[in-house]
Amino acid sequence: MPKREKRFIKQVGDPTDPNGLLAFMHHYLDALRIKHYTEQTLWNNERYIRDFIEWCDGRALRQPPEITKPILERYQRHLYLYRKADGKPLSIYSQRAKLSPLKSWFKWLTKSNYLLYNPASELEPPKIRQRLPKAILSEKEVEKVMRQANSAEPLGIRDRAVMEVLYSTGIRRMEVVNLSVFDIDLERLTILVRQGKGKKDRMLPLGERAAHWISCYLNEVRPELALASDDGTLFLTRLGEKFNENWLSRTIAQYVEKSGIPKQGSCHLFRHTMATLMLENGADIRFIQAMLGHAELSTTEIYTQVSIKALKDVHTRCHPAKLKKASEAEGEDMAELQQMLEDEEDEI
Repeated sequence: MPKREKRFIKQVGDPTDPNGLLAFMHHYLDALRIKHYTEQTLWNNERYIRDFIEWCDGRALRQPPEITKPILERYQRHLYLYRKADGKPLSIYSQRAKLSPLKSWFKWLTKSNYLLYNPASELEPPKIRQRLPKAILSEKEVEKVMRQANSAEPLGIRDRAVMEVLYSTGIRRMEVVNLSVFDIDLERLTILVRQGKGKKDRMLPLGERAAHWISCYLNEVRPELALASDDGTLFLTRLGEKFNENWLSRTIAQYVEKSGIPKQGSCHLFRHTMATLMLENGADIRFIQAMLGHAELSTTEIYTQVSIKALKDVHTRCHPAKLKKASEAEGEDMAELQQMLEDEEDEI
């Protein structure tokens, strides 16, 4: 059972009411299971719908027919005004994450004839401004981060292999955590990402250097970490267990910080860097889309704004306001002075 399911889930709603919000939440989650939605998606849907049911409890709203469009708009306003323990508001991403499951839930309730109309059909989540990645590493900075892993120690070899995979393929941390030893083909230099985002598989090329470090890890380190009940997970903790995603992020972030580079980031930092550097080196954007596993090309096109190298080259070649070299400028100044002297002599 995934660790997420073991987390505490607050009790909300009336568990004895077969027509209550809580009962219909469970019916909806069962419908998603039948359609083979991932456990992560199911868990996210449940916790955000529970948040809504808790809000409804405080307003004596018990059953789906009691939920109207104005009530959902009040809930959206509640999310906008809500302040966390540190006094900060919910980000736009968090607000959208909490509203999206509600839209899908009420759509299902209407489609399943539990409601006559969908009160969430016109609910508009807050718009997200397209933002560029906060940081991109240069090639030299990547190498500096890589060197922070001590290759003289077993766990250093493991961490170097993890970072090389992130840099070579740009896969997500979730996809790294779920890699199996059977997903790596060191002869063909390929890596198979199984059940990535959207439960989609994709085959990706693996760089020679990344393959080298994976080979070192498989031959020298993993046999010492694996337990008798080895399930084939590629990267293991010192206790022989599967990585926790948050732990992996903290570990990579520590290497970035240790390098002294004035940039922050973790697994996604390598993902952004891979996409940007490959684009600058001439890779077609559709290839980048396939590498990253983006469903829409528009999601990948953000890297065309980050990749400034080609634009700078064009700017340097074509913009008229160029800074001339000192020797050239001095030569032109001397020529101008000589011409002035010659003109004065002609006048005399």
